[in-house]
Amino acid sequence: MSTADVSRDLVLEPADNHRLANLCGQFDEHLKQIEDRLDVEIASRGNHFRVTGDAGAAAIGSQVIESLFDLTLRERLDPQRVHMLLAETVMNDETATETGADTEGVDDLSIQTRRKLIRPRGTNQSKYIRSVHAHDLAFGIGPAGTGKTYLAVAAAVEALDSEEVRRIVLVRPAVEAGERLGFLPGDMSQKIDPYLRPMYDALYDMLGVDQVSRLIERNVIEIAPLAFMRGRSLNESFVLLDEAQNTSVEQMKMFLTRIGFGSRAVVTGDITQIDLPSGQKSGLRNAIDILESVDGIGFTYFTPRDVVRHPLVKRIVRAYEAAENS
Repeated sequence: MSTADVSRDLVLEPADNHRLANLCGQFDEHLKQIEDRLDVEIASRGNHFRVTGDAGAAAIGSQVIESLFDLTLRERLDPQRVHMLLAETVMNDETATETGADTEGVDDLSIQTRRKLIRPRGTNQSKYIRSVHAHDLAFGIGPAGTGKTYLAVAAAVEALDSEEVRRIVLVRPAVEAGERLGFLPGDMSQKIDPYLRPMYDALYDMLGVDQVSRLIERNVIEIAPLAFMRGRSLNESFVLLDEAQNTSVEQMKMFLTRIGFGSRAVVTGDITQIDLPSGQKSGLRNAIDILESVDGIGFTYFTPRDVVRHPLVKRIVRAYEAAENS
């Protein structure tokens, strides 16, 4: 701590020992997590807390403690929940500092699925959800861990539950990530499942395994490789193309022209992780160049600061980005 550090005092009411223990965590692990993330010191006695550090960090730390205390009224906190709230609060603070924007209301776009309520984490995720709601075709572009695919699947489930669409079609190009897996045993479904596993996981999280299986059996949810889309016209569907950076230019054009009446489409991808053969242009890069100025299409760009996974993931993404830029 330096001589320029400031201290912020706060008193949490009511002085409920069970809620305070939930807030602090076992052996104060939640408070230590905040200290490490923000480079502050937190002293507590009963329901009195003092946060000391850089003025901005101390303000964020105080805000996080108050927000976590509010959460203790309805849920049991764990390190992951603390991390998510920290990431969201820091993200909103950075956005407000850079743009002067008011970040209030970034959580007003929550998506309620059958098993859980999904809230946007920060301004860019809120912009992304607004874009998906407002456009028949929306792009989400950015690094891994920013929630692009998960939020798109959530929007698809929401649209199905509210009967805005009759079916969900989830699509990925079957491109191996820099490896050659060789022959894969099993029928067609078993061969392509490894490529589509992230979307299965998101669906299971929101609907449950049994419900997803029933909807797949009834063809209400279809999960397919991109190659199977040729020649089809998808009406009254919510269509998601994931890992779009691994499409060819021809595949991207083919996919975008599958969108039928009453349908909505979302395209997600990370143009820094292209696994196409050397010299082949990414269909996602090409689509950005061609479509960015077309009316009726929404683009949301995520940055490393939007990463909502483990804090180390954000640092890894930034390190690779710095190396590529240099």
